Amino acid sequence: MVPFSKSSKSAASNLNLHRRFHDVATFVSELGGPNGRVIEKVLIANNGVAAVKAIRSIRRWAYEVFGDERAISFVVMATPEDLRANAEYIRMGDIIVDVPGGSNNHNYANVTLIVELARLHGVHAVWAGWGHASEKPALPNTLAKSDPPIQFIGPAGPPMHALGDKIGSTIIAQNAGVPCISWNGAHVMAEYDWATGTLPEEAFMEACVKNAHEASVAAAKIGFPIMIK
Repeated sequence: MVPFSKSSKSAASNLNLHRRFHDVATFVSELGGPNGRVIEKVLIANNGVAAVKAIRSIRRWAYEVFGDERAISFVVMATPEDLRANAEYIRMGDIIVDVPGGSNNHNYANVTLIVELARLHGVHAVWAGWGHASEKPALPNTLAKSDPPIQFIGPAGPPMHALGDKIGSTIIAQNAGVPCISWNGAHVMAEYDWATGTLPEEAFMEACVKNAHEASVAAAKIGFPIMIK
């Protein structure tokens, strides 16, 4: 009798990953770990190609894993402009919610509206894609405070806040050993606070150019041509 080796365990694990599951709850129970969360209803807080790609990709995955592309349902936001255009993502949605038209601060970038819709329709997660509200830390932060918490499909608020600042994100990158182009703050080293998504204020100040003389010194050190931001 051949002993059950580590390679055999690995093979069995891979087979488990690629087999079909009866539903999302079973999938999460077996593969999600202690922090697994069942997501069966998602609010798409975006429009156009982004929304179409998200819905299409998740439905393809759901069919491959559960044999049912409708295992996860989608609530989509529809402005009057998108409705008049007969946008494809609206036709793909399971639940269509009318939202105000005009600039995106009235709809797809409106964090308050998105959170209200998520809570009203009892979704388990929100997908904001790219652009619009996807880069606003207030969205994942507010969703996390819902009762029950609503999952934001994307980065948490603190790292989003930290990486949304050009100076802060560059300091974090170079401290992590990521190669960065030469700039006036290349020497700055600082400890990133994962819980709050912040860096020490003195690190920011050390990385800033405050007057023309400092700018001239930094430019000479970096070498021309330079970009000023």
